[in-house]
Amino acid sequence: MPLRVIVAEDAVLLREGLVGLLERFGHRVVAAVGDAPALVAAARAELPELVVTDVRMPPSNGDDGLRAAVELRRAHPRLPVVVLSQYVDQSYAMRLLDSDRGRAVGYLLKERVGAVADFMAALERVAAGGTVVDPEVVQQLVRLRHDPLERLSAREREVLGLMAQGRSNANLAAELFISDAAVNKHIGNIFAKLDLPADTDGHRRVLAVLRHLGA
Repeated sequence: MPLRVIVAEDAVLLREGLVGLLERFGHRVVAAVGDAPALVAAARAELPELVVTDVRMPPSNGDDGLRAAVELRRAHPRLPVVVLSQYVDQSYAMRLLDSDRGRAVGYLLKERVGAVADFMAALERVAAGGTVVDPEVVQQLVRLRHDPLERLSAREREVLGLMAQGRSNANLAAELFISDAAVNKHIGNIFAKLDLPADTDGHRRVLAVLRHLGA
């Protein structure tokens, strides 16, 4: 289904590139803005089905975009928001991911977006109420705490990173070239080591991980 989208990015070429990409995939960009106040105003006026915003933008050229996203999610908890950034803003990232228990939210690093199709799939997953978080974001947020993942093996960390992207067990198996049984074993170990409730719903698994990181 086509989505009504707001794009917030102060770099003109990147903003226009995102607009063109979204429209090429059949979505309608109802506003394309270059600063945080304009993002908030446009979201209130247009009631979009998805917001895609950068972190760093005017007026202060700091984390204005991310703070605007947190503000919008506070006022409209079910508003799907995807943050695109060149870095992880630890102070506000967890607030965004905590909003509405992490539903319909994403945090992607620009330099790690490797394929247009995957990027668009991530946007659509968030718009549908899912959660998509770049594994590097998870790792950096983990470092804020006393690394609760120290007990995990290297393979379990890989599995956790893919879980944070909302991947299914079949996707995990294909990505890591392991069997479904091995995936289930790794996930069971992760839940056990991190004291997380086990379930078979990929979205709830992501929320469990995020709740753990934000506890």
